[in-house]
Amino acid sequence: MRNSKPILLVEDDHVDTMTVKRALKDLKIINPLVHTKNGEEALEHLTGKSNEKPCIILLDLNMPRMNGIELLKIIKANDELKKIPVIVLTTSQDAQDKIETFGLSAAGYMTKPTNYKKFVEIIRTIDVYWTVSELPDGE
Repeated sequence: MRNSKPILLVEDDHVDTMTVKRALKDLKIINPLVHTKNGEEALEHLTGKSNEKPCIILLDLNMPRMNGIELLKIIKANDELKKIPVIVLTTSQDAQDKIETFGLSAAGYMTKPTNYKKFVEIIRTIDVYWTVSELPDGE
C-alpha cells in the first residue's frame, strides 16, 4: 500500500477474509495483513502498545460484539488513531450507513461485490489511491 505498515482487516466472515487475502496476494501487495473478527478485537489491537499502527483499516460494518460504526466512532474520537484512513468494505447498501460512516470521516465506502474480479478491482483501486496519496510527515 505505500509502505511496509500493516493493513488491518476488521471482518467477521471467513469467506470474505479469504477473498481479501487472495486479492492482496494476486495484486502482490506485500503489506502484512492483520485480521480481527470484530470491533472489540480491532480496538484491542489498535491500542496495544506493542502493535504497529496500520497504514489503512478495511472495515466491515455488520459484525457481532462491536459493529463497524461503533468502532469507527471510537477511532475518530481518538487522537492517536483518527488519522488512520478507514475504508468501509461491506455488504450493506443502506443509505443511512453511508451517511453515518462519511459523517464519521470514513475515507471511503465500498460495497463488496460477489464477483471476484470486481472485488480485486476494488482492492486494486484502494491500493493505487493510498499508494499515491500523500500524508503528513511521520504518518
